[in-house]
Amino acid sequence: MVEYRSFRLLASLPRALGAGLRPHVGHAAASMIQEVQRTVPAYGQPLKGVFGKVLVKSVEYAVRHCIDSMGEPGLSHEHWVDFYRGRGRIEFTEGRNLDALQDSATIGARVAWRAMHPGVVAAGVDPAVISVAAEAIFAYVDELCATAIEGYQQAQAEAEGAVPVRRRRLLELIVQGPEGAATSIAGLAGGAGWPLPETAAMVALERGPDAADFPADLLGDGVLADLESPEPHLLTRDPDADLAPLEAKLDGWRAAVSPTVPLADAPAALRTARRALLLSGPDIPGPIIWCRDHLATLWLLAEDFLAAELARQSLDPFASLSEKQRDRLSETLLAWLETRGGAPEIAQRLGVHPQTVRNRLRQLEELFGDRLKDADDRLGMQLALRAQRLMRAHRPDGERER
Repeated sequence: MVEYRSFRLLASLPRALGAGLRPHVGHAAASMIQEVQRTVPAYGQPLKGVFGKVLVKSVEYAVRHCIDSMGEPGLSHEHWVDFYRGRGRIEFTEGRNLDALQDSATIGARVAWRAMHPGVVAAGVDPAVISVAAEAIFAYVDELCATAIEGYQQAQAEAEGAVPVRRRRLLELIVQGPEGAATSIAGLAGGAGWPLPETAAMVALERGPDAADFPADLLGDGVLADLESPEPHLLTRDPDADLAPLEAKLDGWRAAVSPTVPLADAPAALRTARRALLLSGPDIPGPIIWCRDHLATLWLLAEDFLAAELARQSLDPFASLSEKQRDRLSETLLAWLETRGGAPEIAQRLGVHPQTVRNRLRQLEELFGDRLKDADDRLGMQLALRAQRLMRAHRPDGERER
């Protein structure tokens, strides 16, 4: 096993020094984490999930092991070596660079020494011992970094196809949009050689039953792709340019392209694109659906629950009618709300006799009363009726409004 100078220096210190410093472990570790998060951008995200557990455990273990090594020449350090090599591998996997790792260790050591020094002085430790302790701690940091770098470089050497792996992980992080992921996204983007754009569009893909393989070879380097998941998707900085070569080559695939949005809004953009894959009909030509051409439709179809609740509140007078009566009066009410025309104009639009329209309008007045004169009520009715019409037009039979 490699001989570590820091372990030899720590073992030469009085065992009582370690015992005196042990109560300060928690305070020192907390101070180190706080300062590292404040000064090293790569570690500035909230202490949540795997990231938080790894950072806290790494710092606490380093402080505790350093103190436990004081005055203990027979202490085994094999677990320490394995742990920090593993820590280096995590840094590579998460897309952070070696500078961040070394900066955090150096800053942490300075903070730890500052946090513990008053206790050392108060204990009346000989200045010569203090000098050796300081030398040991800074050697410890150097060797901890070197050990982590070994793990980092091993992972780097083993990761054949590391860039594709990072690109897939990068896309996964972007579309999940977890809180505090901005730093990890930036690190992965740098490691993947993919400059972070300010805006991007999401493309939801749907494979038909007889579709050929997706023509991924036509995608430019700027496109991130996940073609393996049950809901395949792409991220593109320039959807018009990137999708132009695909349009005639989709061979059974359908694609829905979100509006171009800030990168932080990519999760919502992907949900919108997936919603657009439900659209069908003569107004949806070709294999590529551009959400920008159907924003009103997508907005009205965005939430089944809200559309149903709006219909329940705005169209409640229809509840007592038969389905046939409800359909006839609904189309008449929507035509009146959209045109505010008289019976002849509405009759021509609906293809019925004007007298039929007059009869229906009288029924509507009886059902809704003064609500037909209220602008807010009329807007609610119109939105509810249009949403119902869109659902019937664009949803498969199994998904139509019940």
